[in-house]
Amino acid sequence: MSDIKLLEKIKNYDKPWCYQYQKRLDTLQEDMEKYGWSQEDINNISLDDFVFSYIDSTNEKKEATEFIKRYEWLGTIGSFPTHWFTARYKGILGGVIIMGMPNAFSKLLGEETKNLERLIARGASASWCPFNLGSKFLMWAMKWMVENTRYRLFTCYSDPQAKEVGSIYQGLNFFYLGQGSGTTVRCINPYNQEKIVTDRAFRARSFYKRYAKDLGIEWQKNWNTDQCMLWENVPDEIEQKLRNYSKEMYAKAEKISFPSKHKYAFVLGRDKRETKALRKRFLELNKIYDYPKERGK
Repeated sequence: MSDIKLLEKIKNYDKPWCYQYQKRLDTLQEDMEKYGWSQEDINNISLDDFVFSYIDSTNEKKEATEFIKRYEWLGTIGSFPTHWFTARYKGILGGVIIMGMPNAFSKLLGEETKNLERLIARGASASWCPFNLGSKFLMWAMKWMVENTRYRLFTCYSDPQAKEVGSIYQGLNFFYLGQGSGTTVRCINPYNQEKIVTDRAFRARSFYKRYAKDLGIEWQKNWNTDQCMLWENVPDEIEQKLRNYSKEMYAKAEKISFPSKHKYAFVLGRDKRETKALRKRFLELNKIYDYPKERGK
């Protein structure tokens, strides 16, 4: 489903529960038929039967991507995924979590935040999974990150437009940073009218390559890596042309306003001492609010 069609569907969504839960309901019957399961079979599936894993192979990521397209309401993996996790039941993929680079680095833990923060970009469970799989799986993924990487701060958003309040984050005692964070204006992708992007996309490597083509500039391989631009290798005159064109394209793009999202954060260290020190610093630097309860607000 294109971003534009999804947006129209969300605008007309009138159920009392979040749209993510509706995806679960919409796929349940087909999943039962696919695996030959009855409702009793599904009721007997236990959390203890799931195996959680970090994945890095191309084939596993392809499978996880298709899973997200089916079960996650946005249907995309996000702009800058860096860490992928799966939950499997007897070998069957039942859950996916993707962490990535934040849309904009904050200073929630001071000047070092950039080196400590990952965004919980996507997460979904299959229709037949136990309801509390998401909580156990997310906590496992964050602990894996702490044990195997430098990251200690995990931020995430819940979208009131899709009637989300962040129930899973509240259940795990995340800090609630209020509503008003995140992008409130997005744009129709000038190169794909069915896609909606943030202002950050206009400064992405892939867009700069398109700008170069528009301007008749021959792209050089040493101008970028797989993740970012290497401006030090780009001639000054060409860099200025690309940056000016980026601003022009953003100014001309059709804008769409979105309600501000709820923002949550979780701080976790390798041991109790590190966790206590990091959370103390976090609370000194940030204001924490009571959890939201009313959907769609």
